[in-house]
Amino acid sequence: MLRLAVPNKGALADAAQTILKEAGYRPRKDSKELVVIDPENSCELFFLRPRDIAVYVGEGTLDAGITGRDMLFDSGAPAEEVVPLGFGGSTFRFAAPAGRYGSAADLSGLRIATSYSGLLGKYLADEGIDARVIKLDGAVETAIRLGVADAVADVVETGTTLRNVGLEVFGEPIAHSEAVLIKRSGAPETNGFQQLIRRLQGVLVARDYVMMDYDIRAERIDEAIAITPGVEGPTVSPLHREGWVAVRAMVPRKGHQQIMDQLWEIGAKAILVTAIYACRL
Repeated sequence: MLRLAVPNKGALADAAQTILKEAGYRPRKDSKELVVIDPENSCELFFLRPRDIAVYVGEGTLDAGITGRDMLFDSGAPAEEVVPLGFGGSTFRFAAPAGRYGSAADLSGLRIATSYSGLLGKYLADEGIDARVIKLDGAVETAIRLGVADAVADVVETGTTLRNVGLEVFGEPIAHSEAVLIKRSGAPETNGFQQLIRRLQGVLVARDYVMMDYDIRAERIDEAIAITPGVEGPTVSPLHREGWVAVRAMVPRKGHQQIMDQLWEIGAKAILVTAIYACRL
């Protein structure tokens, strides 16, 4: 039975549970459930603090988990990313009072407060920057005002929280993060794990594509196929109306309105777009 770690709270929790539900796994009934047994899918879901998930997976206690790439790097655990999941995007950045520093190199010899000491420490070592890391739990935005640090390094989504306390980001991003599926480094992938990957990838494809149906005159089918090539090729069927065919193809969700415009310009009719719930390519 596959043992899977899922974030129990925080920015990743709701989206992680949503993608697993769409992938066919049993959701938990309320936030107090710490373990959900899903016998139909031969899976146990353990709801844990996002920061702890890489540790459990790295130690082999659990087979796989969903966590943030930044938390995976910060943990130092022997776990590896398998599939990026496309949600929970953020960047890890330096911040300080406006105009005080221009790049990471300016921080040499200074103090940097962060909740991600492992991730920051590795970055500083790789860049050859001799700065002191001040590890704090939770929010670090007030560390400079309270005299604990000269700069901070934190996860940034919109930057609003930092601006509200008079800070601005500077320098290049330290890391880019999103939710990822992880497993223990070097561990064999079980059948249940492969099934999980296929299902999650199927949901991700479905989120990126829509199904498009339309009618077109037979003599313009080559133009239409050039606009909607599909995956292996579109489905083309003759219509009862002589000289016309029906076409069905998967097209990218982003920009599908422009595709409809192009089809309309070459005479397509009855253009229909429908959502895809799941897809295996």
